[in-house]
Parts: sequence; C-alpha cells; structure tokens
Amino acid sequence: MYLNKAFIYGNLTKDPELKSLPSGTPVTNFAIATNRVWKDKEGKTQEGVDFHNVVVFGRQAETVSQYLRKGSSALIEGRIQTRSWDGPDGVKKYRTEIVADRVQFGPRGGGGGALAKKDSGENAGKKEELDTIEYPEEDINPEDIPF
Repeated sequence: MYLNKAFIYGNLTKDPELKSLPSGTPVTNFAIATNRVWKDKEGKTQEGVDFHNVVVFGRQAETVSQYLRKGSSALIEGRIQTRSWDGPDGVKKYRTEIVADRVQFGPRGGGGGALAKKDSGENAGKKEELDTIEYPEEDINPEDIPF
C-alpha cells in the first residue's frame, strides 16, 4: 500500500479565492508559508521559507473563504497532487498543490480569547493572575495500573 498524506501548519500568504467548478462545486485556492530553522556547517543559524499551494472543495471551501484571511494560521491535512496543462504559448505548465481533506483554523490574531479580558472596574490597570495547577507529588507504582 502507498501513502500520500501531507500535514502543514503555517500562515496564509494571501486571501483565499472562492470559485465554482462547472458542476457548481465550490473550490477555494490559497497559499500557505511555512518556515524552518537549521544550523549550517559553520554553526550559524539559517532560516528558510517554503510556500505551498492549497486547494479545498465543497462546503469546507466556503468556510475557508469566509473565515480565513492573509496572515491567518491554519493546519492543513490532505494529499499532494501535481496538475499539468498546456499554456497559452504551447508550453506545458505544472502546479503541485495540497488538496485539503481537512482545514483547522489557528488562533485568531488581535489579542482575542479568554486571556485577553478587559476590566473597566476597580481592577483596571492591575495584571490578572492566571490560575496554576499544582500537581501532587506521588510516586506511581506500575503494579497499581489495572491494565
């Protein structure tokens, strides 16, 4: 059995473009940038960026075009596919893209969320403390585990 599976997590480089196939099926195209960091032979830190073309079909295509924008982060799960066609000048063109099976939206920018509560009352200006979990210091005996 062969496997063609891709997982990428990155930021959109442009707003998604929603179109429709002749059959009426919605399709959205966008690009995602991913980065990587490594050390070269001299020990210097190097950084590279890769750009990935992504295509999404169906209801998920509509949702992606509605909620994602340039700069949004997303986790894409899908398969890699290369298409080819003859260009207007007669030269064969190729495009490798990820056909998404699932798109998970990343955290929203702009400081929204549970940790960004505004307080306009008497506590305004004071730093809110986060609750911490204190774990008990127990030794776990492997013989106590029931499986």
